[in-house]
Amino acid sequence: MIRSMTAFSHRELTTAHGVLNWEVRTVNHRYLDISLRLPEELRSQENTFRETIQNTLKRGKVEATLRFSPTKGDNSEICINEPLARALIIACRQLEAITDNPEPLKAVDILRWPGVAQDVAPDTDILSAHAKALLQDTLDDLLEMREREGKRLADFIYQRCDQIAEINVRIRKHRPGIIAAQREKILNRIEELKLSPDYNRIEQELVLLAQRLDVDEELDRLMAHLDEINDVLERNEPVGRRLDFLMQELNREANTLASKSNDSETTQAAVDLKVMIEQMREQVQNIE
Repeated sequence: MIRSMTAFSHRELTTAHGVLNWEVRTVNHRYLDISLRLPEELRSQENTFRETIQNTLKRGKVEATLRFSPTKGDNSEICINEPLARALIIACRQLEAITDNPEPLKAVDILRWPGVAQDVAPDTDILSAHAKALLQDTLDDLLEMREREGKRLADFIYQRCDQIAEINVRIRKHRPGIIAAQREKILNRIEELKLSPDYNRIEQELVLLAQRLDVDEELDRLMAHLDEINDVLERNEPVGRRLDFLMQELNREANTLASKSNDSETTQAAVDLKVMIEQMREQVQNIE
C-alpha cells in the first residue's frame, strides 16, 4: 500500500482526570524525524510516545502535540501539605504567646496560605495509558489519510507510466524510417555533387551512423524501469526512496535519447518524456 507522507489527525479523550488532546501532522522527509510537545504531567513518557510513533510510521517529519486540561470542579479533591500546615500552626501559636491578640486561629486562614492546599495530582500511570491509547488511535487515523493520499499518488504514477510506454512505442515505430531517411539523404547529396565515392566506405560510415543513432537499448531500459516501478507500487512497504532512484534512471535514459535524436519528432518525444518524469519525481518526493 503506497502512503503519502503528508497528513493530519486530531483526537480528543475525556478522562476522570481531565481532557487529553493529540494533534499529529506529518510532511515529507528523507528519514523519520519526530518532534514531540508534551504537558509537564506526561513529559516523563516521551520515550514511550516516541516508540509508539516509530512502530507505526517509517518516514516523514512528524510533529506531535499532546495537550492536557485537568478537570476542575466542586468535587475536586484537595491535598493538604501537612508539614507546611503544622509549621504554620506552630508559628501562629508562638505569635499568640508574645502578642495580645486573643483571636483564635482559624483553619481557613491556614488553607489560604500558598502551598498548604494542593490539587490532587492525577495518577500518572493511568493518564499515560490513556494518552498512549489515544496516540495510537490518532496515528491509525493518520495512516488512513496517508493511504488515501497514497492511492491518489499511485494512480497518477500509473497514468504517467502508461503515457511513457505509449511514447516508447511511437519512437520505436518512427526510428527505422529516420535511419533510412538519413541514408537516402547522404546518397542523394553525393549524387548531386556528382562525386565518385568509394561505396564500400560509404556503407561502413552509414553503419557507424546507424549505431550512433540507435536507441533500442535506451528504449529497452526505459521499459524495464517502468516494469520495476509498477512492481514497486504493489509492495506493502515504504518504497519512496526506491521510486526516487528509478526516477533518476528514467531521466538518464530520456537524456541519452535526446542526445541521440536527429529529428524533431524524436526530440519532442524526449522532451515529453522528461516533463512526465519530472512530474512523477515531484509526486514521488511525498511517498513514504
